[in-house]
Amino acid sequence: MANKLVLGDCHTHLDHYPAGEIPEILERAREAEVGFAVCAGTTLESTRECIQMSEQYDMLYAGVGIHPMHADKIVDEETYEELKSLAESTPKVVCISEVGLDFLPASPDHEIQYQVFREHIRLARSLKLPVIFHSRESHSQVFQTLREERAEEVGGVMHYFQGDEATAREAIDCGMFISLARPLLRLPELQEVAKIIPLDNIVLETDAAPQPFKKYRHNWTEPRHVLTVAQQLADLKGITLEEVAHVTTGNLTRLLGLEHLAESE
Repeated sequence: MANKLVLGDCHTHLDHYPAGEIPEILERAREAEVGFAVCAGTTLESTRECIQMSEQYDMLYAGVGIHPMHADKIVDEETYEELKSLAESTPKVVCISEVGLDFLPASPDHEIQYQVFREHIRLARSLKLPVIFHSRESHSQVFQTLREERAEEVGGVMHYFQGDEATAREAIDCGMFISLARPLLRLPELQEVAKIIPLDNIVLETDAAPQPFKKYRHNWTEPRHVLTVAQQLADLKGITLEEVAHVTTGNLTRLLGLEHLAESE
């Protein structure tokens, strides 16, 4: 008997959408065979909202974290304990996310970012939760930090991957999956990487968030777009959509401790 198709979205910012839109967004996701999605926290307040949403909707899970673009002060003992309390508040928290480093010119002080990232990895290891991380203009520094803090003990995901093959292999060597999103539909160099990297090292996401810069609302990225990413990956690898769903969802559910959500007979 054929398995039922189930897809997972490992990284969204659905808390940025108006609360009234969430039910229809999730209904469209279900119609596109998306079984679950993770809402990534970017601040303490955002993390609280993600947790609240995860408790309100069965198919949503939450990540606890402070985004590097919001890392404008160190994680002191009080903040660490608040993050820990949030992470332990419900089984719906399945990862530490969104954390990492961002070295754009307008980014916060690098030394503060390093401290915040290290404290999140420390938290992840103490709670045995995977780390889903952001890296922009900072790949070598991120990988060094992951290694120094022994993040491979909990594993994780390099979110919204757009790097080259060497970057993908280094992420994998650090014990991480690479996460492919809609850039796979339009970047030829990323498509070449996706052909080479084993499916066993890949998960899928959308990074879904409101996109008012797009002319039409129906073009805004939502979890439903995981299906188009999965289909593109299947086409690039010359395999079936069902195989992509089976392997990538299996990768993600094992990482997050959500094996019960993987496709069933």
